[in-house]
Amino acid sequence: MFGLIGIAVIFGMVFGGYLLAGGKMGIILKSLPFEMMMIGGAAAGAFLIGNDMSVVKHTLKDVGKVFKGAKWKPQDYRDLLCLLFELVRLARQNPVAIEEHVESPQESSIFGKYPKIQSDREAVELICDTLRSISMNYDDPHQVEEVLEKRMEATLHERMHSSHALQTVADGLPALGIVAAVLGVIKTMGSIDQPPEVLGKLIGGALVGTFLGVFLAYGLVGPFSAKVKAVVEEDSHFYQLIREVLVANLHNHSTNICIEVGRQNTPLHYRPSFVELEEALKAVKQDAA
Repeated sequence: MFGLIGIAVIFGMVFGGYLLAGGKMGIILKSLPFEMMMIGGAAAGAFLIGNDMSVVKHTLKDVGKVFKGAKWKPQDYRDLLCLLFELVRLARQNPVAIEEHVESPQESSIFGKYPKIQSDREAVELICDTLRSISMNYDDPHQVEEVLEKRMEATLHERMHSSHALQTVADGLPALGIVAAVLGVIKTMGSIDQPPEVLGKLIGGALVGTFLGVFLAYGLVGPFSAKVKAVVEEDSHFYQLIREVLVANLHNHSTNICIEVGRQNTPLHYRPSFVELEEALKAVKQDAA
């Protein structure tokens, strides 16, 4: 929603100010298709040259994050804490019983209570791989924490590819705008024998290229890149919470303390209150009884 509002404000302020200052849209609209073909086409071609198909698909998909925002909402963080509570408690009460949930999470009755988390491959694998390693006596808290940290860094780096790709396009757009403007000047010089009013329109059309390159770079593509980066970083807190709870479990803290560690490490605007989480955990205990 805010993405659409932002785009509307950008176009409204830029072109509204231009019109209020006495500018005419005719010259811009006449040149726009050709300038967009040159600048946008060159940017798209450079984007394809600089990235493989997986990054291209990932970037096109991630553009939607500008409008959708973060994947994980406050309810999801609360659900994650409840899920981890059930798994950690069961692992301590009956280490054998936890195996069926870890080995087949898509068929697990515990994971099945939280379908959104269950459908996220990275979250499920992070939980199951860690609990599985504990069952194999790979339970040194510091080693596990280091492994999880490196894994999440690698995942974050991969998910940042789309943001980096967009930023690279944004960095190149002003230069491509200059290229289009230079071509416009070349065209103008070929008509140097024309009267001033004709030359004025040709020069104005050439300058549209410079304007368009800068406008797209700093008004649209650059902000898109920044927003995608912010959303990816925000969603990464969800996986960091998993690490905090499971590492606390390896330090042999009580189950409630492990969950409280996770709650305290939840971003403030997503963090459930102590009372709210306590009520959710009571409901989980009642369902399990």
